[in-house]
Amino acid sequence: MSAAELGTVIVTGGSSGLGAAVAAAVERDGGNPVVIDRVAPPNGFPYELADLAEPRAAEAAVRRITAQRRDQLTGVVAAAGTDACGRLADVDAQTWERVVAVNLVGNVAVVRAALPALERAGGRVVMVGSTLGLRVLSDATAYCASKFAVTGFTRALAVETAGRVGVTLLVPGGMATSFFDERPEQYRPGPDAVLNPPEHVADTVLFALRRPPGVELRELVVCPAVEPSWP
Repeated sequence: MSAAELGTVIVTGGSSGLGAAVAAAVERDGGNPVVIDRVAPPNGFPYELADLAEPRAAEAAVRRITAQRRDQLTGVVAAAGTDACGRLADVDAQTWERVVAVNLVGNVAVVRAALPALERAGGRVVMVGSTLGLRVLSDATAYCASKFAVTGFTRALAVETAGRVGVTLLVPGGMATSFFDERPEQYRPGPDAVLNPPEHVADTVLFALRRPPGVELRELVVCPAVEPSWP
């Protein structure tokens, strides 16, 4: 069986970090990336502006994309993510809840809105989880809660849509992106940390998106060889 052809692929958080690397990889492999993010992508890809903390806005962005694109929607890569480090008592409620809203609720809203088109095309969803969706750390309650929920959602969605939509949980280790830039120093990777280039991780996303019909890549861990958070 031949690998799946790439049509339009929605990439949440596609203006930076892993999402931007995925969008570039989709274009390189002949697909048409469309970004959903709060800011326009710097590489000129088509985009819809939406804050994933507002799920109805995220759903509306998907509806606009599916109405405007002439080719099939064949994939959704839910790469948007945020964090709020600190002890539970020290992180204000609005900031804590935004992490769950973006990482879980907003990404799920995009997938939900895209499902009818994905089912018609026999498309695929790649949900970006985290090693902290499988283990825990102190001072990371919001992020762990959101990523554990992403793990559970993705596994349940795979069962629910089996045979109609492919579903993959991607568990990346540390990556050299701007994700850590705004953290307090104590929550940043140390100077000797080994981090994967996001482009290398994006290649694994393309591998998942291009599996032949009937072949499922359910879960995929991609991390530096000396990743401290795995296993």
